[in-house]
Amino acid sequence: MAHTCVHWFRKGLRLHDNPALMAALRDCKELYPVFVLDPNLHNRTCVGINRWRFLIGALKDLDRSLRKLNSRLFVVRGKPEDVFPTLFNEWKVTKLTYEYDTEPYSVSRDKTVTALAKEHGVEVIYKVSHTLYDIDRIIEENNGKPPLTYNRMQAIVKTLGPPKKPIPAPTMENMKDVQTPCSENHKKKYGIPTLEELDHDAAALGEDKFPGGEQEALRRLDEHMKRTGWVCGFEKPQTSPNSLSPSTTVLSPYVTFGCLSARTFWWRLTDVYQGKKHSDPPVSLHGQLLWREFFYTASVGIPNFNKMEGNSVCTQVDWDTNPGYLAAWREARTGFPFIDAIMTQLRQEGWIHHLARHAVACFLTRGDLWINWEEGQRVFEELLLDGDWALNAGNWQWLSASTFFHQFFRVYSPVAFGKKTDKNGDYIKKYLPLLKKFPAQYIYEPWKAPRSVQQAAGCIVGKDYPHPIVQHEVISKTNIQRMKRAYSKRSADPAASPSKKQGVKRKAPTAVDMLKKKNKTN
Repeated sequence: MAHTCVHWFRKGLRLHDNPALMAALRDCKELYPVFVLDPNLHNRTCVGINRWRFLIGALKDLDRSLRKLNSRLFVVRGKPEDVFPTLFNEWKVTKLTYEYDTEPYSVSRDKTVTALAKEHGVEVIYKVSHTLYDIDRIIEENNGKPPLTYNRMQAIVKTLGPPKKPIPAPTMENMKDVQTPCSENHKKKYGIPTLEELDHDAAALGEDKFPGGEQEALRRLDEHMKRTGWVCGFEKPQTSPNSLSPSTTVLSPYVTFGCLSARTFWWRLTDVYQGKKHSDPPVSLHGQLLWREFFYTASVGIPNFNKMEGNSVCTQVDWDTNPGYLAAWREARTGFPFIDAIMTQLRQEGWIHHLARHAVACFLTRGDLWINWEEGQRVFEELLLDGDWALNAGNWQWLSASTFFHQFFRVYSPVAFGKKTDKNGDYIKKYLPLLKKFPAQYIYEPWKAPRSVQQAAGCIVGKDYPHPIVQHEVISKTNIQRMKRAYSKRSADPAASPSKKQGVKRKAPTAVDMLKKKNKTN
């Protein structure tokens, strides 16, 4: 039977390595590629303007690629559970395909849409392609629990073997018997929105340093893979948090939105490594992809992963509630130029280096301001182009020394850390031009500059730029003691000890689960 099929694009905004899309094209007479602007995901609260611009760029790129195959992208607005029944009826759909998504909201949404599809006689097929491995398979291999150390994760994936090889993008040959019916008013009814239509002021945006889309992702991947010496020698901790241009690949936004397949990235790296001496996980580029897999697995196996309360592996800390401190951190007004420069770059460009994230996360939580990591998680989710639910929650728990990482006495200095790689403060001068005339000896600590130096620099601390919000040398010591107390409470409860608790064992799969699993792999 020839199907009328909807392929539902969500994160996998690409044609290459898209097994669910290829499943849609099997025995297909009509294809409707659909993207749903879901108010639960795509709203002003959760999505900052840079993320919107990236998403719109990715959708435009996807539509261009589909046009080359004589198809089009249909952008539909509304809740998936509301829009799909209408589309099933209007287009007489018989098959729905999509890429599997592990986030709690996505799992619940997909369950609802799948039930609606069944009611309408629509066959549902989903495939794993957002991660290197089937996350459920990793958890099964670890006796039903997520591994809580990177070494354990490495041991498990070693037994699973390398990730599946990516599949090629569909060609005109795959599309020869397939049509995408388009009406005259397609743009009006199913067009990609502009920033203005979404109530954003495009004029407020800076240069588009990281344009969204699959073609840009593949171009950047090609560019980086040509640098074989750099790829083979890559060690994440040796890269600079405050270089004026990125010292890493900045492919993370493209992997987050699925413009670039993680498996494609993995196998391209394998090709480059072939026969050469190269760095190894956890610091290598393969290692970075395995970190992603590690946090995805933790997020699936640990309930309430993005919260402190109800999260069985997270240390319960008596964080302060201080809206003034939080706003100063978010708005780059802490009085520490290195921290404020990072937060300015984040708001302007939507990206900051991994180690810069370490510095500002430690500062907000256990280092200085003693504010709950969930608050930082929310800000990053809104502003980061690569804001990924699992990675964001995992990294904030790590950096606040709540989960995974327990050396809470190691605190990043908001002064000394930046100086290691940028003595002159060029990074600070770029993002905080107000301070650019300060001599290098004061650029990280302008409050220490004599009044005459501040006047010569045209910036008076306390008037033009804030005094430091806290005394780092004093507060960081106090906070180490507070963390010590939180840890001692945890140690007193053996069931909650992070070193002993390896996640939550999941119940054995039911017959229904097994059937769903079969659907996913078929």
